[in-house]
Amino acid sequence: MISVAILGFGVVGSGSAELIESHKEKIKKYVGQEVRVKYILDLREFPNHPLGDRVVHDYNIILSDPEIKIVAEMMGGAHPAYDFSLAALKAKKNVVTSNKEVVATFGTELVKTARENGVAYMFEASVGGGIPLLTPLSNSLAANNITSIAGILNGTTNYILTRMLGGGKTFDAALSEAQEKGYAEKNPDADVLGIDACRKICILCALSCGVLPNPKEVYCDGITKISLTDVHDAEKYGASVKLIGKFSVADGGVYISVRPRFVPYSSPLARVDDVFNAALVNGDYVGDTMFFGRGAGKEATASAVVGDVLDIARHIDAPTPAYAFEDAKCGFIKDHKDEKQKFYLRFETDHFTDPSVSILEEYLPKIEWSSKVKSVHKTVSVVVSETTENELAPIIAKLETMGLALQSMIAVL
Repeated sequence: MISVAILGFGVVGSGSAELIESHKEKIKKYVGQEVRVKYILDLREFPNHPLGDRVVHDYNIILSDPEIKIVAEMMGGAHPAYDFSLAALKAKKNVVTSNKEVVATFGTELVKTARENGVAYMFEASVGGGIPLLTPLSNSLAANNITSIAGILNGTTNYILTRMLGGGKTFDAALSEAQEKGYAEKNPDADVLGIDACRKICILCALSCGVLPNPKEVYCDGITKISLTDVHDAEKYGASVKLIGKFSVADGGVYISVRPRFVPYSSPLARVDDVFNAALVNGDYVGDTMFFGRGAGKEATASAVVGDVLDIARHIDAPTPAYAFEDAKCGFIKDHKDEKQKFYLRFETDHFTDPSVSILEEYLPKIEWSSKVKSVHKTVSVVVSETTENELAPIIAKLETMGLALQSMIAVL
């Protein structure tokens, strides 16, 4: 029998425990022996839960028990989740987690500690919920040089943007709806400001490039400034607005960012709606590969957590080696303002005439698409050919002196 301890009995923790218990016979056949939840660490009591008698409040009970071979951390937050994970690894216990904040912040130290102690540190559930993504990157695609990953990595923001387009709702109205349905927290900042997606793209970069960017050094822009005008302009252009976490390899480093983007309908990411997540992975030999599924939720995330538990359990005497990567050094993250890409630009002008577009054509890079909208605020919107933010900055400053005030700038995927 292999004994497991679960840290945190919230949505994901309880779901993971219930999956192990309800699929006991299937798991036993797969692993070759029984896998049992022996302890559940939580501050609360659960007297009415079938596993309530396994709740403990002292972590030392888990650390000192030689029967515990696997610790599944689903506490959320950086501390004490990081501290408990580190202690377990040093006690030569394998650790599985869904905690993207801990992995993105302390991942290099934790994988190093796991290797030093001959155990595994696995975190499939930290990115993409139930979507198998990290394991394929580290195994099936391991021979490839991964050149880029672009993904919809946060279900809350994707639901909000879907409702803005499909339901004609403002950002505030769509956010309120997401909160009512339980898709968004009361304080949604980690989602709508792009923080959650930023941690996830950093983890994907680490597994693809062997280098973990510091999330605090990654350009991160959420969806709070996206207007219905932007969403409708995207539709006219032939695209959806999505919050995209993306990195692409360049000159010994990466361009990496989280930002809203126009995603043309030609991309499979454009039709990923509601709370679903997806990642488009490009390898030098495999080409484009798409991963799609539920990016959050009790059952989906529990599926990924337990998948890691079983992977370790099948090889308990020689656990799967921990992932290997290092922290990013100076210069690894390239200035996002130097990345060449197309941009959607929306200007407000007091003199709404054809010459307004002519002025833009005179100063901006080649205009590939334009739309004029007569409203209370007269606007003109364009999509320009590939350029950089640094190249656009002086042009936009010049245009503003001519009565064309920039209202929105969104990169095109």
